[in-house]
Amino acid sequence: MELTNPAVVRALLEKYGLQPKKGFGQNFLVNPSIPAHIAAYSRSHAPADRPAGVLEIGPGIGALTACLAEEYDRVAAVEIDRGLLPLLEETLADCGNAAVVNADFMKLDLPSFLDEHFGDLLSEGGTLSVCANLPYYITSPVMMKLIESFPFSRPLPFSSMVFMVQLEVARRLAAQAGSADYGAITASVALRCTVEKFTDVSPGNFLPPPKVSSAVIGLIPHGGVREIDPMAPSGDTELELFSARVEELIALGFGQRRKTLLNALQPKVPKDVTAAALEACGMRADIRGEKLSAADFCRLAHAMEKTGAES
Repeated sequence: MELTNPAVVRALLEKYGLQPKKGFGQNFLVNPSIPAHIAAYSRSHAPADRPAGVLEIGPGIGALTACLAEEYDRVAAVEIDRGLLPLLEETLADCGNAAVVNADFMKLDLPSFLDEHFGDLLSEGGTLSVCANLPYYITSPVMMKLIESFPFSRPLPFSSMVFMVQLEVARRLAAQAGSADYGAITASVALRCTVEKFTDVSPGNFLPPPKVSSAVIGLIPHGGVREIDPMAPSGDTELELFSARVEELIALGFGQRRKTLLNALQPKVPKDVTAAALEACGMRADIRGEKLSAADFCRLAHAMEKTGAES
């Protein structure tokens, strides 16, 4: 079944009495090369000699799901729209290694869900990836849920997390500190992952076409805070507390972008402590949060701990 053929997509939706729902951000791919390339790109980050599973968020009518089922040993696709379940049963009838779960991803107990659907595969040395064509309005919450559902003291359990997102979001995630696109989510994601921009996707590749361009990005988990910060605590409990402080500094630092860090952090950190910490890090007293990388925020957190202890 040609699940990226516009005529087929329209016929399937009509058959099941469905229409793309704006509330769920439903825009279906109608270019066959894109889901195939996304699936291959996702799989390329997992070892070829080990069994591999993939969690898909929002399968739509199953175009990407079918491609993932060809690349991976097991696919678990989470779909919030109950109306799509009968359609997906038809379109994925030949994909015996793919299962569709009707659930709101944002309400899932993610570790338990992964254990239920991939626990045996992982216990046998397999790997796990994430792949999703995300509704634009929920991109950041989904990414942060995937990241924040697991402790900082362990690397994320994914080989990769590959997303179709709004082009503007892709630029923001891949931005360098100090650039106009750099923001809080950039720094927060960088604590756990490196970001790769894979390809741009124009509106004409979707039915209905969205009003903005899209891009495919890969979030590739690294060793976590300990990898980017050589001074990170060795103890797991201490690392969790330290990482939480760094995330708080990031949130405060970007909460009011026009403010200097001295003023932006003041609700939580006295100005004299921030000033001394900035000086210890060799940073200007009037620096703003947008100038600091994730590693810089870690350095600042260490300096604040030392300054605060000495004050």
